[in-house]
Amino acid sequence: MKVEERLNAFGELGRMLREMGDDALQSLAWKTRNENSWFTEDSVRMAVSGIAKFLSVESLRRWTSAYDLESIAPKKIAVVMAGNIPLVGFHDFLCVLIAGHSILIKRSSKDSALIQFVVDKLVGIEPRFAAQITFSEQLKGFDAIIATGSDNASRYFEYYFSKYPHIIRKNRTSVAVLDGTESDDDVNRLGIDVFSYFGLGCRNVSKLFVPTGYPLANVLRPWESFREIVNHHKYANNYDYQKSVLLVSQTAFLDNGSVILQENQKLVSPISVVYYEYYESVAALRLLLEQSKDKIQCVVGDSKEAKMKFGQSQFPEVGDYADQIDTLQFLIALP
Repeated sequence: MKVEERLNAFGELGRMLREMGDDALQSLAWKTRNENSWFTEDSVRMAVSGIAKFLSVESLRRWTSAYDLESIAPKKIAVVMAGNIPLVGFHDFLCVLIAGHSILIKRSSKDSALIQFVVDKLVGIEPRFAAQITFSEQLKGFDAIIATGSDNASRYFEYYFSKYPHIIRKNRTSVAVLDGTESDDDVNRLGIDVFSYFGLGCRNVSKLFVPTGYPLANVLRPWESFREIVNHHKYANNYDYQKSVLLVSQTAFLDNGSVILQENQKLVSPISVVYYEYYESVAALRLLLEQSKDKIQCVVGDSKEAKMKFGQSQFPEVGDYADQIDTLQFLIALP
């Protein structure tokens, strides 16, 4: 299959996803929620919309124009997909097939229906992809591997797969930088970065860096527009538990009835909790970010230190690679 044919097939997939009707999306969301109750209809809609956004032929051509895709020797690439948010493994799937390789997919049991749906649609558009896509629980006979999981899982991956060319991704999270000039609308858009997918993704903001003396009520007040999140039973259970732990331990916190703000130097907060840390100066902030760069996926905000605007962390472009590792170049350069 030629490069242009592959691009056209994924472009057509994007068109189909963009044109999915409400009934089809509701049906798909119902199937996915049966295997993972975190995957609500809103979450599925956001994931499908985000992927469809960059799956236009024009976007795909711009992305791939910087690479030599014409002289690649096809190989079999194993991809271990996570299941923390809907279709989290799609970008790896896209990269492998655009590069002309075959893909051996180990699905997460928490996100199997969605990737199967996408594969079925793609093969319906371009049947030749069927020979390049395999699902398997056991990974054998592959040439390279891309695996995403927790820090504990990554140690397992590194032990078993270190002899193969690999990309192994560990836990990461995202942070936001506030400087006190933000409007309520800015903070409300930041809420999208925090609350989408219930905070389960590596692009979700789990920590705020705020200047010393920053009035945190300026965050909690706009975030009241996200109060419905506490109606989800799993989120509510986490919220009640975390609040109880803080109360029993007599740890100071702020709360608006649906999210807890706690001062903490750690980056990764529990579900329903957002950590914050004060910084004295821009120089001190830069040092904090530099010290944690290997654990941070996105820095959100309007300052020079931020890489993404408020409300945009969950909508990466097709060339925004996880952990800043160029997946497509890795696949092109395989020996």
